[in-house]
Amino acid sequence: MSDDSIESLDEVVSDNPTKTLWHGRFGEGPSAELLAFTVSLHFDKRLAEVDIDGSRAHVTMLTRQGLLVEDERAAIVAALEQVRQELATNTFEFAPSDEDIHTAIERRVTEIAGDAGGKLHTGRSRNDQVATDLRLWLRIAGKDQIERIQALQSVLIRRALEAEEDYLPGYTHLQRAQPVLLAHHLLAHVWALSRDVDRWFDCLARADVCPLGAGALAGSSLPLDPVFSAQQLEFARPFENSLDAVSDRDFVAEALFCATMTQIHLSRIGEEIVLWTTEEFGFLRLSDGYSTGSSMLPQKKNPDIAELARGKAGRLIGDLTGFLATLKGLPLSYNRDLQEDKEPLFDAIDTCALTLGAIAGLLDTATVVPERMREAADSPANAATDLAEHLVRQGVPFREAHAVVGNLVRQSIERGVGLDELVEADPRLGPEAIPLLQPGAGVKRRTSPGGAGPGPLEEQLRLVNERLNEQRSRLA
Repeated sequence: MSDDSIESLDEVVSDNPTKTLWHGRFGEGPSAELLAFTVSLHFDKRLAEVDIDGSRAHVTMLTRQGLLVEDERAAIVAALEQVRQELATNTFEFAPSDEDIHTAIERRVTEIAGDAGGKLHTGRSRNDQVATDLRLWLRIAGKDQIERIQALQSVLIRRALEAEEDYLPGYTHLQRAQPVLLAHHLLAHVWALSRDVDRWFDCLARADVCPLGAGALAGSSLPLDPVFSAQQLEFARPFENSLDAVSDRDFVAEALFCATMTQIHLSRIGEEIVLWTTEEFGFLRLSDGYSTGSSMLPQKKNPDIAELARGKAGRLIGDLTGFLATLKGLPLSYNRDLQEDKEPLFDAIDTCALTLGAIAGLLDTATVVPERMREAADSPANAATDLAEHLVRQGVPFREAHAVVGNLVRQSIERGVGLDELVEADPRLGPEAIPLLQPGAGVKRRTSPGGAGPGPLEEQLRLVNERLNEQRSRLA
């Protein structure tokens, strides 16, 4: 808000105290500094649609309870729909005294509907109104997040199917460990994202409570019907405790965690993309449309999307921890501190949504370099565990087998002798163990359920598609 607008706001309100919702208690209008500090219109405008929906449900309930007559209800609903249209076409004229979108809509409805509009807020406080709006907004935004996660999962599954027999080193501590099928590696990310979807479903289920009727904090002496209001807005249930209804922001904290956890999973994918696209790894090549260049270095092709996915995880962690710090010291019931719920929530949801789309596009168009993956995976040392398990099959205790093979690997490094030579010469292993060191042999030996070999992969593909179909059904 510019300095000019602040001055005109102070002028308007000082001249006309009725511009505020609480003018009856005060003899003069609020200061420009107060309004500039407390105004939330610039970020809560995105709640306009759901605010209108909530108001429609509220006046329908008031009419049903005999607190409005039908003509008043019709006038208010018509005014609400006119406001919806004005907002959609950018013809809505905000007044300097519009503190937030709720105030702006009520003011305009009253201008259009006259005395009937003045009854819109009967039995309602901004406390239960805002809490309802945010839950309605999150219901839409959460489902959108689930759809975006599922779109990325679909890309990962498609790339897994395309990978066929491609394999690469699996890593622990970023050190080569054992070869795994590329499809298995990609599906690991699908399962992590699937947990994110489950978390969103849980979060949305807990948020599916309608606060309308709680009033400022204690309900009302008017014959309100919170059950009917909840049904009108398709909430699963009404609130049970009015104090809790207006002060509860657990659902915001949970949504922030859901978005942050997804962003952390995207950050991990981003980190792998950064590594895989280096000359040192060379496992992946990015398409021109999903990479950037350097303003100075002509040869560069940079994985900026992957790096930003990684970097923005810190931003979402900040959104989450900052809001938790806001909540930690608040007494019941409503406190203005809770206005700080929206900006971190909007930011986290928007950022995660953008990252999901960008990573999906990057992975959809990237080119796998299977020969570089195989070259890295086929190092004889990556078969060390297979050699130890070969000895286990002969009755050697695993800890002893581990020591035998570890000693051979150490000798190979220190003496500069091929591991295959040492294995062949070792009486406990010998020539029959040499096939275990052949290129591609190790990944085919992963046969245990959920493992990285071809057999378990077939079952895993069936299970992951079953999980995705079940989640799509829940969303529908």
